[in-house]
Amino acid sequence: MVVKWLREHVSAAAVLTLFRLYLGYEWLTAGWRKLTGGFDATGFLKGALSQASGEHPAVQRWWASFIENVALPNVGFFNFLVPWGETLVGIALLLGIFTTFAALMGAVMNFAFMFSGTTSTNPQMVLLTFFIVVAGANAGKFGLDHWVIPCVRKYLKKRQRRHIASVS
Repeated sequence: MVVKWLREHVSAAAVLTLFRLYLGYEWLTAGWRKLTGGFDATGFLKGALSQASGEHPAVQRWWASFIENVALPNVGFFNFLVPWGETLVGIALLLGIFTTFAALMGAVMNFAFMFSGTTSTNPQMVLLTFFIVVAGANAGKFGLDHWVIPCVRKYLKKRQRRHIASVS
């Protein structure tokens, strides 16, 4: 019943638009601060590693291993990825374009931050994002998705028909 409402009703689309705008603003401002103020994830990553020991570590060993063996050796890539990822997710959510994908990528970042031992607003953002992802296209009804998604679907169907015709 709730899923049907989220996916189909205009009132849900209105509520989801508020969620989307809030999340978009949060992501955009966080990313923009990092892009314009300089950003280096090294301290954050080392801080996360320091929370991976003890009887009840805030950072699980498997995630600490990822940080130690992948993130820290490639910190330059993450210094690029995090601010641009946050900024682009923010812009997409504010405009309501590729909303479900943008929300999903935002949730991935939220989980990465939580796996690294930070809480802050991440759980709240994941909860709001959950509703957007479940709602699918209805979450972008009052955004550019209203026009873009039908065009994308039409293009994909046309491409599929061409592929089927060329195989036959």
